[in-house]
Amino acid sequence: MATFAYSGRTRAGQTVTGERMADTMDAAVAALRIDQILVTQINPVKDKPAAKGAGGRRRLKKVSAKSLAVFTRQFSVMIDAGLPLVQCLEILGTQEEDKAFSEVIIATRGDVESGASLADAMKKHPKTFDSLFCNMIAAGEAGGILDTILKRLATYIEKAVKLQNQVKSAMIYPVAVIVIAAVVVGVILWKVIPTFASLFAGLGADLPLPTRVVIALSNAVVRFMPFILLGIAGAVFGFRSYYATPGGRKLVDRWMLTLPVLGILLRKIAVARFCRTLSTLLSSGVSILEALDITARTAGNATVEEAILTTRRSIERGETIAVPLRETAVFPPMVVQMIGVGEVTGALDTMLSKIADFYEEEVDIAVAGLLTLLEPIMIALLGGIVGGIVIAMYMPIFSLIDKLSG
Repeated sequence: MATFAYSGRTRAGQTVTGERMADTMDAAVAALRIDQILVTQINPVKDKPAAKGAGGRRRLKKVSAKSLAVFTRQFSVMIDAGLPLVQCLEILGTQEEDKAFSEVIIATRGDVESGASLADAMKKHPKTFDSLFCNMIAAGEAGGILDTILKRLATYIEKAVKLQNQVKSAMIYPVAVIVIAAVVVGVILWKVIPTFASLFAGLGADLPLPTRVVIALSNAVVRFMPFILLGIAGAVFGFRSYYATPGGRKLVDRWMLTLPVLGILLRKIAVARFCRTLSTLLSSGVSILEALDITARTAGNATVEEAILTTRRSIERGETIAVPLRETAVFPPMVVQMIGVGEVTGALDTMLSKIADFYEEEVDIAVAGLLTLLEPIMIALLGGIVGGIVIAMYMPIFSLIDKLSG
């Protein structure tokens, strides 16, 4: 490729200069036009090697959604301010604290400077920039609205992070309480109860049924502790291995959606994610079939993914989106009706965005309600278990005191 030195003006009227690598001068001008730079002068210069990272070793490491959202938001601000694309990537890559992410950005900058489109350069790093990100960037480049697309992407990623955090909030609390309760009860049965059992055996006390049950559990824990730990580890490994299979994932995800309280929350999360993703893609100019394909891969639930792919196949046959969605029986009737209205009026992306806003608020309310409900239940459960063990161990002592006092 040849290197061309250029001068030009941005959309804001700012004068910029730089160099661009391309096969021909026309290709360089076209690439600069995509960056929204009006070239006033361009001349070939000596060829120079592509920037480090344009070829050779590339790290394909997953970056956090938060880092990606910050990168996208800053990128959109720079493009909107009229900075050249290569300069934006250079600045972002230099200031990025995550070294792996920084290398990816610099490598992307090198590919862009060598003449590749931004979307094609990002597609070389699928663990950093997924198919949704790359397709939206491609649509923004083709339509000359890269800054707008980047803003939509930043908003989408930020909302996705918020939704993900809400799911973690709903799951971490009960799991943490259950784990703490199991550890506390295990320690009591393993270390404390044997001391009481030896004391009662030495006193020859007549043990009531609750005390005998607790001592029997303690003996089982002491005797079979290694096997219990191995059994728990084996159960976790077996479940994860089973869930990794297509059939296991479908079965578990379908069962999760049928749970009394948690299932309703998971269904709302799935609807919000589906509507937000599809709305973002459609509003960015991605075709409906490609948008549904990407949305299915980011659904996060095998049952929802299968429903979306079924809808996609129906659309390929010429059907509308609302009818096959209704037939899947996964999405609520209100969602299907609103999608149908949006399809008829030609404002499907806007309608999907409104549905996503509504269900994200519903998720907020549902998570707050779930945590409020679980807190007293978990405290009562933990207190009941520990309190029951304590009472069971003190019952013989009370009996002995009554005998001595009598």
